[in-house]
Amino acid sequence: MPKLGSGGRHGRTRPSCLPGDGAEWIWNQADLHFPGVIEVVDLFHARQHLWDLIPKLLPNDSPAQKRWVMADKDKLDNGKIEDLVAPLRSLTASHPGVAEDIETQANYFEKNKERMRYPKFRKQGLFVGSGVIEAGCKTVLGRLKRSGMFWTVRGANAIIALRCAQISGKFEDYWEARRA
Repeated sequence: MPKLGSGGRHGRTRPSCLPGDGAEWIWNQADLHFPGVIEVVDLFHARQHLWDLIPKLLPNDSPAQKRWVMADKDKLDNGKIEDLVAPLRSLTASHPGVAEDIETQANYFEKNKERMRYPKFRKQGLFVGSGVIEAGCKTVLGRLKRSGMFWTVRGANAIIALRCAQISGKFEDYWEARRA
């Protein structure tokens, strides 16, 4: 089995990344199962944190909300997390009713700032969204969810192993390993 980050087309090495939504348990699992993998907060999830906060800061002012989101979205997309966090932290005094929400979001961005260096990740050819993972799961696992199908865990795991072997082009190797 190739090591994480090795191989690729024509034997070139390319770093591997693990996109996640920023939840601590995901990074704990990454450290446990994929040491050295580049952790990336899914850009859509990070943006969602902004979109959830802005209406609380500017209720009933849709144009102002859009302007704010666009400015902060640009900071986020450009990996300038410190430029995003500092203004958020300065808002807590002027918005006491949502100070806790502001603090929570500022902490989220600050804690994950190294996982949000999107320009750096793009330069490395890494994905900054989890859409490709979700599509892969749908491709591999979609056949398990057809009408009338019911699986035991053991049976589902066996089918998943076969699907992965088939899709990765290692179907013959998979069977050969079981004959020995």
